[in-house]
Amino acid sequence: MKWKCPKCGREFSRRNQDHYCVKPQTIDEYIAAQDESVQPKLNEIRVLLKKALPEAEERISWSMPTYWKGRNIIHFAASKKHIGLYPGDEAVALFAEELGDYSVSKGTIRIPYDRPLPEELIGKIAEWCFKTYAK
Repeated sequence: MKWKCPKCGREFSRRNQDHYCVKPQTIDEYIAAQDESVQPKLNEIRVLLKKALPEAEERISWSMPTYWKGRNIIHFAASKKHIGLYPGDEAVALFAEELGDYSVSKGTIRIPYDRPLPEELIGKIAEWCFKTYAK
């Protein structure tokens, strides 16, 4: 039996399926649409990325907050139990040793909400991504 969102009318196979009724157009809108309990962490990671990437433009790409300079540099997104940081598979491989305490997969770093953000490591990864991918 399909579930229909009362706000946007879209139908889903799971009841109360998470989705964006209206896709956010800015990072502010993206963060505001997330659960209040995770908004501080999302704002914190945004501040870290803005500091590490002062020349990058903030935008929404793939429905995620993205830092862009001629192309996508790095993304982040809220998930049910973690913040996903998406620097690409090369970065995850290069920083694998420092990421040993985190769940990773090709191009993805999962940072649980109940752990402090690894600020220095996020900055290093973001700076590497900028040097490698920015145009």
